[in-house]
Amino acid sequence: MSKFEFKPKLFLDLREYNKEKLTADIMAGLIVGIVALPLAIAFGIASGVTPEKGIITAIIAGLAVSLFGGSRVQIGGPTGAFIVIIYGIIQQYGEAGLLVATVMAGVFLILLGVFHLGTIIKYIPYPIVVGFTSGIAVTIFTTQIKDLFGLTIDNVPADFIEKWIVYIRHFGSLDVWSTAVGIVSVAIIALSPKLTHKIPGSLIAIIVMTVGVYLLKQYGIATQVETIGDRFMIKAELPGMNVPELNWESIKQLMAPAITIAILGAIESLLSATVADGVIGDHHDSNQELVGQGIANILSPIFGGIPATGAIARTMTNINNGGRTPVAGIVHAVVLLLIFLLLMPLAQYIPMACLAGVLVIVSYNMSGWRTFRELLRNPKSDVAVLLITFFLTVIFDLTVAIEFGLVLACLLFIKRVMETTEVNLFKDEIVPTDADGTVISEEHLHIPDHTEVYEINGPYFFGIANRFEEVVLQTKEQPKVRIIRMRKVPFIDSTGIHNLTNLCEMSHREGVHIILSGVNPKVHEALKKSGFYELLGKKNICDNIHTALEVARHYLNR
Repeated sequence: MSKFEFKPKLFLDLREYNKEKLTADIMAGLIVGIVALPLAIAFGIASGVTPEKGIITAIIAGLAVSLFGGSRVQIGGPTGAFIVIIYGIIQQYGEAGLLVATVMAGVFLILLGVFHLGTIIKYIPYPIVVGFTSGIAVTIFTTQIKDLFGLTIDNVPADFIEKWIVYIRHFGSLDVWSTAVGIVSVAIIALSPKLTHKIPGSLIAIIVMTVGVYLLKQYGIATQVETIGDRFMIKAELPGMNVPELNWESIKQLMAPAITIAILGAIESLLSATVADGVIGDHHDSNQELVGQGIANILSPIFGGIPATGAIARTMTNINNGGRTPVAGIVHAVVLLLIFLLLMPLAQYIPMACLAGVLVIVSYNMSGWRTFRELLRNPKSDVAVLLITFFLTVIFDLTVAIEFGLVLACLLFIKRVMETTEVNLFKDEIVPTDADGTVISEEHLHIPDHTEVYEINGPYFFGIANRFEEVVLQTKEQPKVRIIRMRKVPFIDSTGIHNLTNLCEMSHREGVHIILSGVNPKVHEALKKSGFYELLGKKNICDNIHTALEVARHYLNR
């Protein structure tokens, strides 16, 4: 494995910077900062923390991702994917537990990058990603029903099913004005792209609804519509540093939530960076990106924020408005900081129903229902992974869904590899072919009497090792020589070596001679390190089948 080099994209871009790029990035950063404001507030409140924590996360994490990340256009901050996780951690461990879990997740992300595991994250099966993303979307939508319709409920249950039961029972307490605000907000956000692509619909909805509700309240109308100020005390000041006290007990308790945050953060950020690459024709450094995300998730909670990752919607907004270097992300963080310090008190007038409308649109965009529908036409195993991950995310939580989904996907992968790996038995003759199965000679190779040739086509790992033993034991006649042809075995693991050793020892006791044929250098090295060759003898390790058959004849004649 090559040594990790700390090379953020920002420092690479500064070498070829010019005034034209600077102007474009500043304008893009200004627009992205305005777009990020309502989303940061909404994500903060939906996660169970104060609105200013959402903005602080966008400032700190957005700055860190642009400074230290591996993508030129990635915009970091709070995202909808984390809402469910954050809310659950706060409910179980409190905000102090969230702080520790986020810092631990940041450390895990840095380690993933340093050890060059950024590319491995990309191999998580697509049905799992779609399953838990769609599940999160449904969960986010469910959490917004109370505020969207202004329902009078003291304590909303955390459980998905119980939550809907409570909603149905209390639907008679629906507030007409809150419902109107929520529905009109959704309509504005949905229809605004037809009028303008420059100003985000969520910002238009918040401005229009905030002004409208404020005026209605001034005239004694819609006084029951709840605003942010009715629920939170807004503070336009940056919090001090709060370094968590790490001890072994808290680390053990929060290990699973921290791993979930790290995995989800890695998937979201690399997915966003990959999508961005396709648009701008660039190639991000996945390992450097994970390091940048790790630094962001260490700094964010220390300064009062919550978990963060790359945000696809804000990243695409950055690209569409001309952003091409990390400077745009830095400007976006500065814009948010200025808004936070100068205009944050005005946020107290934003209606909760309007924010609920914003998150309804976010959940709809996250759901990817068209992709979900298309995946239902795929093989049954993929559909099973998709549906199980989806329902576990909705009914239980994301941690359980990711763990179970990954285990199920691994089992299905092993099953598929086992189905493609073949063990063939030859007793009379062999048709000479190359590694691709193309016949290279019409003259067949004759197999001596009392000799069996077993050809393994595929990896010799724990999933296939037992099958090979079963094929050997099923042979009715006891041969004097067994040739194991391994030219199509790309690798062998410890279980494969163990089973092969057992087979050789059993064969020796039965008076059967073992010869290996066509062992590639990688498998050869693994067998050599394990001490396997001391058992078999170097002369019985042959480069090709011709040599192996000659050794077999020599042994039989002797």
